[in-house]
Amino acid sequence: MNCAGIKEVLESAVAAGEVVGAVGLVTDAEGTRCCETAGMRDLEKGTAMTEDTVFCIASMTKPITAIAVLMMVDEGRLALDDSLAKYLPEFRKLKDERGRMVEVTLRECLSHTSGMSDLELEEEDECRVLGDLVPRILAKPVKFEPGTKWEYCQTSINMAAHVVEVLSGMGFADFLEERIFAKLGMGETGFYPDAGRIERLCPVYARDGDGWTKTSHDWVTHGRLAGEDRFPKANAGLFSTAGDYARFCRCLLNEGRGVISGESYREFSTVQTGELETGFTPGNGWGLGCAITREPQGVTGPLSVGTFGHGGLYGTQGWIDPVRKRADILMLQRSDFENADGSEIRRMFHEAAAL
Repeated sequence: MNCAGIKEVLESAVAAGEVVGAVGLVTDAEGTRCCETAGMRDLEKGTAMTEDTVFCIASMTKPITAIAVLMMVDEGRLALDDSLAKYLPEFRKLKDERGRMVEVTLRECLSHTSGMSDLELEEEDECRVLGDLVPRILAKPVKFEPGTKWEYCQTSINMAAHVVEVLSGMGFADFLEERIFAKLGMGETGFYPDAGRIERLCPVYARDGDGWTKTSHDWVTHGRLAGEDRFPKANAGLFSTAGDYARFCRCLLNEGRGVISGESYREFSTVQTGELETGFTPGNGWGLGCAITREPQGVTGPLSVGTFGHGGLYGTQGWIDPVRKRADILMLQRSDFENADGSEIRRMFHEAAAL
């Protein structure tokens, strides 16, 4: 494990103006093997980056949501090929652009092949619970026949989480806290950071000429960071630390042991999209709530075939390599990457971690 090399990668990315600060962590199935920091957490406050910095992990929430659904599978409460309408009867009214009824399965919801339309941020602003999304989603047509195309979809992930709420009788935030985070010791992870975590929260930055300007987490928080009067965004709403997310990754390095069954782990980490063209970097297929590396190349070049994980809107990354039996976690907050999954710092971090 080249910890010095990881430190150098992070410091060079800060020096090159690619990021304000970052945390890079590598873990195996037993524990953290390397955790390095560089740069600043908060430029205005003059606060250096630390290992316990809290980040908005955005779409790195999606794999956790998929695990929650698979817990319901293991309990015999649902099957992945069940229709969404079986558990959310309102979806019997889901239609395509020609007004024809459309049936979407939970498997399609989790693999981004549902064809469902996403909502505008302003529409989501009005929603206080996941159920509030339903009529707004149904007002929009399905864009293609489910299963025939891959298109990244936020609403389908949120509706899969809403099914978990219906079946468990718990709000999704409470379900994750009780059934996953408490079990794995993830005390720093949640949708609604408390005052202590907000104090350690890394702001989001964007390039401004030769410097940086502070932006916001508003796409995730709707301007209500401290409040719980916003729905638990199962597609992108979690906040966490590198060390806490490493606990989730270690669970997956141990094939989900203690959280999901071996069969559910195999479903989770198996390509569900066949030969469909998928994003966000070349050579990927998609499993359940995560991308899977089929043909390592470019930014995924240092990873093994079958590596799975997800990136986040603001540049965070979490990837589990079942061949090398390690996970690479990169935490930073930048809002103007052209493609956060294809960033130079991600490529260099994976390369250093592989040495």
